[in-house]
Amino acid sequence: MAETLAGFPFWILTFDEHGQPENPSDFDTFVNEVKSQNLTDLFIFSHGWNNDPATAMGLYNSFFSEVRSVLDDASLPRRRDATIGVAGIIWPSILWPDNELPESAGGAASLDAPASEANLTDELKKVFLSQKEQQAVEDLTDMLDRKERNEEALLAFKAKLNELMQAPAAGQPAYDNLEQQGIKVSDQQWFDALDALADQETPSDDMGGAAGFGDNFKRLWDGAKAALRVTTYWKMKNRAGVVGKTGLGPLIGRLHEAAANLKVHLLGHSFGARLVSYALAGLPDLPEGDASPVKSLFLLQGAFSHFTFADALPFDTGRKGELVGLASRVDGPLLTTHSLKDLAVGTAYPLASIVSGEDAADATDALFRWGAMGHDGAQAVEAAQDNLSAPGTTYAFAAGKWLNLDGNMVIVNGGPPSGAHSDIVHPQTAWAALAAAGISGA
Repeated sequence: MAETLAGFPFWILTFDEHGQPENPSDFDTFVNEVKSQNLTDLFIFSHGWNNDPATAMGLYNSFFSEVRSVLDDASLPRRRDATIGVAGIIWPSILWPDNELPESAGGAASLDAPASEANLTDELKKVFLSQKEQQAVEDLTDMLDRKERNEEALLAFKAKLNELMQAPAAGQPAYDNLEQQGIKVSDQQWFDALDALADQETPSDDMGGAAGFGDNFKRLWDGAKAALRVTTYWKMKNRAGVVGKTGLGPLIGRLHEAAANLKVHLLGHSFGARLVSYALAGLPDLPEGDASPVKSLFLLQGAFSHFTFADALPFDTGRKGELVGLASRVDGPLLTTHSLKDLAVGTAYPLASIVSGEDAADATDALFRWGAMGHDGAQAVEAAQDNLSAPGTTYAFAAGKWLNLDGNMVIVNGGPPSGAHSDIVHPQTAWAALAAAGISGA
């Protein structure tokens, strides 16, 4: 049964790691109730990584309360015939037990909260389920316990970590690991990445700079621990795509069959942005001439490649983004916020690419080649640019076209290591969602 959230009818949509409904009858009820309530518009929001159900619900309550405030502001233009419903996705995305939610997060947990030494092995085994994966986890955590003070041990850790990364779970696609294609991460790039990642475990003002040895081995092993946690990053990134494509996409198709005139608006934060984007790949084919039920796609500090929708990668024109051409499945605008204050997508994401063998680039080049949506917006898609602005702003939206919203004056709150990654609940973001949906605005 529908609940009420911020005055809107609200449904929780719970998926398992394979994109299947936790309780299929709940989805049947959802589709029937959406149809019976004669909604004109439905917002579907997905949380990101490191969210348990309570944290996800905190995000949905905070964001849609902001949406309600904007709608109730009589000074702002709005479409008076709109009847709005909202839904929040719950998907298994891992929350480290000692994660502390920053006050600015609005219910969204940070991307890279650390796990303690005592529970690291147990938590990783909740993510890596096969016997081969669990043995690799035990070997890696044993290396972390021993912390041998030599380069060979750190390189052995790298090799074992790469072995773990190349062992996807049954039924899941292999990671796009360029090291498998002959592009190698050099030893120095590995040590430099560990040195940079060490700040996520034990921030220090006097241990920065390029990685060295001797007394710096402890710092490099701190970086190795962060690198091991990065493996869950890629696992969850992969899972978000699976849930979107095999779960949410087909569910939207069911909604369209039941309520042909319903306008669906997709929102996602962090890896949830990847989830709702990959739902476009899972949409059933529509009859010729039938418009897509998805009327807007809004990505809030997306933690996936800014080239995902690109026709060609600027540094390798023979390759395309994974969702190339699928912007056409949005019968309305596509928009994404970006902020340099978001350290998770601005620093951790490219470093994770190096650690996992995704690129032979140095950290600076990786920032471009493996940058995230939330760092600088959608790239190589002829995106328009504008500032994320106050309610009442008119944006130049166009169906099937990207608009990168510069959030550097709004999405600013949060300390290291994630920075402003979770600072997404504002009147400005609520207005952008409503304006993209055609509910608010001139």
